[in-house]
Amino acid sequence: MKSDSSASAAPLKGLGGLLRSSEPVRSGPACSLAVDLLEEAADFLVVHLDFRAALATCERAWLSLASEGLAEEPAGTSLEVKCSLCVVGIQALAEMDRWQEVLSWVLQYYKVPEKLPPKVLELCILLYSKMKEPGAMLDVVSAWLQDPGNQDLPEYGALAELHLQRVLLPLGHLLEAEELVTGSIAFDEEQRLGGLHAIHSARLRQTQEHSGSQQTQELNQEGSLSHKFQSLLMLLHQLWDSAVSYFFCLPFKKSLLVALILCLLVVRFDPVPCSIQDTTWNSNIQI
Repeated sequence: MKSDSSASAAPLKGLGGLLRSSEPVRSGPACSLAVDLLEEAADFLVVHLDFRAALATCERAWLSLASEGLAEEPAGTSLEVKCSLCVVGIQALAEMDRWQEVLSWVLQYYKVPEKLPPKVLELCILLYSKMKEPGAMLDVVSAWLQDPGNQDLPEYGALAELHLQRVLLPLGHLLEAEELVTGSIAFDEEQRLGGLHAIHSARLRQTQEHSGSQQTQELNQEGSLSHKFQSLLMLLHQLWDSAVSYFFCLPFKKSLLVALILCLLVVRFDPVPCSIQDTTWNSNIQI
């Protein structure tokens, strides 16, 4: 699905403030190059609006982390740097109308969905939901939520509810939505009731749409049968007219008419029938 860049970037507006408020503080020489590249990428994105350069700079920063052996480090400053690099890269891809590449671009660095930072996962859900492609995030978010290491994160509840509202319900996965709401520790009682109400409303809409679709299909079938019957009648009428016209255009029509006239003349002037008629008359008189 293709869209203009302004529409693609819509779910990520306001990123500039986020970048400036969450830029990681330098804490040592290990990732200093990546930090410098992150600041450069943020300038390309927010100040110069050079999205291609911003994306390329993010990729250079990831390569620098890999060369320093920090690309797989689970915590510390490098984790903040990697998350910020992904935020800049996601926004740059969206601005260039390459939003379809976002998920694969992020996963090439984090390898598996369970390792995605909450902020990165949230941006991906919002982006694909905004572009009417929530199915792309279904397996990714489900895997992330099922990972025990993520269930203690403070963002877990918000992401579970976002998954419910932006992925499961739009896709019509109501059973999976019920399992999430009733079986997840992410929802308190009020959230659980709200989630169940949303699922109930979605199920009613789904039933109404299905019923309306069936009625429309039946009406279409009836209309199709009626149209076919009318077409058949018209065809028979045309065939009858054609047959009558063809009969009266036959070459022996005049011969048939002449033969009929001759027969009438023979019956009128033939002496044999007349003699028979006179004999019958005389017999009646004698009697």
